[in-house]
Amino acid sequence: MEWTFLERFAESEWSLFILASMSFVESVFSPIPPDPLLIAMGLLSTNQAIFFGVICTLFSVLGAVFGYGLGKWFGKPLLSKMISESLVEKTEGFFNRYGVWAILIAAFTPIPYKVFAILSGVLQLDMKKFLIASLIGRGGRFITLGVLIAMFGDDVRDFLENEFQTITILGGAFLVLTLIATWAYFWIKSRKTQVS
Repeated sequence: MEWTFLERFAESEWSLFILASMSFVESVFSPIPPDPLLIAMGLLSTNQAIFFGVICTLFSVLGAVFGYGLGKWFGKPLLSKMISESLVEKTEGFFNRYGVWAILIAAFTPIPYKVFAILSGVLQLDMKKFLIASLIGRGGRFITLGVLIAMFGDDVRDFLENEFQTITILGGAFLVLTLIATWAYFWIKSRKTQVS
């Protein structure tokens, strides 16, 4: 990450607007994630790092809702303009197999979330489920970054710079395992109630 370049943006009076815009656009078509700017802004103002994470989350989900709408209105031809046909088929297969879990994983990890947001619209995934998965995944990603920065300040910079992708993948796996364990607990509990 080029920190001095990002710090110039982070120090700008427009930084919050730029962060919100990047978060929105990244969920629709941009390949540039807002995380580096979130980190730079958070390091310059650690007491606002969590707030910046919340802004990223909200605008990223708003962008995803817009992407969902594009997918619903324009369908697969739009998706095919963004990625190759073979990747569309792979993504659709993954999505059909895992549904909401695919949204959750893509929202938290470096997997292209925008593709899954648009595909959700193409396949008309239930909007409520889409929103919940998006808020959990995006919030888990951006707010966690904000919390780490607020807690550790500048000490966390090198760690985030070198290990960001690993952190998001491990965090996504942990999130999925936690949700599966929660679902299994309630499923087993309901089965016991039915038997009684």
